[in-house]
Amino acid sequence: MDFRLTADQEALRRGMRELLAARFGREALRAAVDGAEQQQVVDGRLWRELGEAGLFALRAPQSAGGVGLGLPEAVLLFEEAGRALLPGPLVASHLAGGAGLVAGAADGSVVVTALEEGPRPDGGAAPLVEHLDAAGAVLALGEGYGTGAGEGCPVRVLAPGQLVAEPMRSVDPLSPLHRVRGLLPGQPPDDGGGTTGGGGGRLGGVSAEVLRGEAALLTAALQLGSACRTLELAVGYAREREQFGRPIGAFQAVQHLCAEMLVRSETARSVVYAAAVTADDEEISAAKLLADTAAVGNARDCLQVHGGMGFTWEADVHLHLKRAWLRAEQWRTAVAGEERLASALLQPICR
Repeated sequence: MDFRLTADQEALRRGMRELLAARFGREALRAAVDGAEQQQVVDGRLWRELGEAGLFALRAPQSAGGVGLGLPEAVLLFEEAGRALLPGPLVASHLAGGAGLVAGAADGSVVVTALEEGPRPDGGAAPLVEHLDAAGAVLALGEGYGTGAGEGCPVRVLAPGQLVAEPMRSVDPLSPLHRVRGLLPGQPPDDGGGTTGGGGGRLGGVSAEVLRGEAALLTAALQLGSACRTLELAVGYAREREQFGRPIGAFQAVQHLCAEMLVRSETARSVVYAAAVTADDEEISAAKLLADTAAVGNARDCLQVHGGMGFTWEADVHLHLKRAWLRAEQWRTAVAGEERLASALLQPICR
């Protein structure tokens, strides 16, 4: 089999990179960071442009006005979004737009965030929701977190005002967080229908477990993009920064750091791309684990290559590290992924 990207896939990825370079380059990134406390992080105009470019309707059928592509293409676009550190609830909006769960999600006119309901296998506290203030709807995925037994788990769409949530400080300045304590008293748990943000109903025909797996894979793609970008930053700095009369990239210790970053990135890329083709649950768990490791490890090593400069606010390295930390705790954490992989290893092999 030929696993190389097709010409159409290459063009799709190139188009997204060019769009983000024009609309969310480094100057826009730094402006968003500097103004994060005074204004909403999600740029409504950019969000609609992403919708028009097909990011949120990428996997919706053409008969429903979507692009009609699959997970492999979605992974390529999310990798580019992760590379650019694009803020916003991209994963939730993509899931809602692709499955037609929220009216307006596909074209970017409605921002959708997500809530994972149910116990966490790592014993975590009450669930967190990102970008709640900017959201017009909340995609709530029912119980069965990380158990593999969630085929019948509910999928609900809630209005943001239905949640009892309190803001909390986020390690990532571009990912505002709220901790959800529950629903407002008297709010119906579901109304059995509707695909708009105000219904709060269980949506038949859509599995929370499937959506959660896709969310984990797309988050892995974001992490992969960040890992590749920090590799580029480290190599670029090692070529330019001179010490003792020559570039620091000439020193073996720096070369080893960059080589290890490359190994992490390419290993994660292979597994993420494979999981996008197979959509296998265990492969998605492995992809998320390796992508999280690559994103966090590469950001740390990139900071090491930059030396004292890497610790400053003006450098972008800390932004990648903080976003990687946050994404590693979203959707399928290391504990949840390891539990799934361990359970799969204990299953008998069918011949």
